[in-house]
Amino acid sequence: MTPKKPFDPAACREEFPLLADPPGGKPMHYLDSAATAQTVAAALRAVRRHETMTRANVLRGVHFLAEAATDAYDQARRAVARYLGVADAEEVIFTGGTTGSINLLAHSFGSLLAEGDEILVSELEHHSNIVPWQMLAERRGVRLRVLPVTEDGRLDLDRLPAHLSARCKLVALTHASNVTGAIADVGRIVETARAVGARVFLDGAQRAPQGPLDLPALGIDFYAFSSHKLYGPTGVGVLWGRRPLLEAMPPFMGGGGMIEQVSFAGTRYAGIPRRFEAGTPPIAEAIGLGAAVGWAGGLDWAGATAHEARLTGRILDGLAGIRGAKVIGPAGLQNRLGVIAFTIDGLHPHDVCQWLDRRNVALRGGHHCAQPLMERFGVAGTTRASIAPYNSDADVDALLAGLDEAVARLA
Repeated sequence: MTPKKPFDPAACREEFPLLADPPGGKPMHYLDSAATAQTVAAALRAVRRHETMTRANVLRGVHFLAEAATDAYDQARRAVARYLGVADAEEVIFTGGTTGSINLLAHSFGSLLAEGDEILVSELEHHSNIVPWQMLAERRGVRLRVLPVTEDGRLDLDRLPAHLSARCKLVALTHASNVTGAIADVGRIVETARAVGARVFLDGAQRAPQGPLDLPALGIDFYAFSSHKLYGPTGVGVLWGRRPLLEAMPPFMGGGGMIEQVSFAGTRYAGIPRRFEAGTPPIAEAIGLGAAVGWAGGLDWAGATAHEARLTGRILDGLAGIRGAKVIGPAGLQNRLGVIAFTIDGLHPHDVCQWLDRRNVALRGGHHCAQPLMERFGVAGTTRASIAPYNSDADVDALLAGLDEAVARLA
């Protein structure tokens, strides 16, 4: 195996065209990667290569373009499997994103549940890991239980056993919060869930971009993430599941590509993953995702993680010195990502974001699709900065200087 090059933040940034050569020539301080990361050049090249040299539909064509497209699509699936640490690439299902993955799981796995069965979510979840389960509860009479969070924005795992019963069929929790940045203690979750026979699903939208995973070692049953947060194109994501569980699940959607044989007497469905990929899949986007995970898998993540942690620490320290600022989430760096949500007394998050935008600092303001969590902390919304490997000290400097000005001028 070729040794990985030591992480170089400046070289990493050069891999992202919008940051290396920003529109207008002014430095772009992009601190909104928790919503959408920038796209790495390798993914852009892969998409362009497909669209200009091998554009065709996959699976059913016999001409050379269709065969080339199918091969590239299959290679992308295998690249994702390697990134997730799974040996069976057919356990990787391409979807429209994390939201699409969770909806697929809620419909297909959910169709196997009975009235009175339970699913556990938490106050920390993105709406995408709440609403599909609420819809399932309305359809099937399934009961939704909610795990509280601690004052520092972590899953309250001390209370987890009390929220699980023998009727719980699925524990569906975030791997890392898109608001507080807190990383879940997966081992503890799995151990407690297994004690009552429940399956475990993790929403990996925020964790997956932070380096390769070993899903079998985590001991979970299902995992989901989105390409657009993992330095790839929009419009594609992944649901991974253990083969026996996926094979027991009925399809989510019907159409071409997911069948073995159709007649008016009945339809015989294809095996996994095809039974869950009805219609023309997001071919170019999946190929771009394959290139993105290939790039990410080759990064020195020990160095990248240390770099991100240092920048996160600088932001947390800087916020501590800003009048009226309060962080929603862990105050320290242990078991947290560089996702920092905060409020400033007297300032609306949108005003903060607009003020910083004038200085080419891109932030996110609002409830971050986590309204139950905002209610838990008694706020309507927060301002959020989020760190990726391509960020720099200059980005943090611009953020903190802009916040100082905002407080001085607006508060």
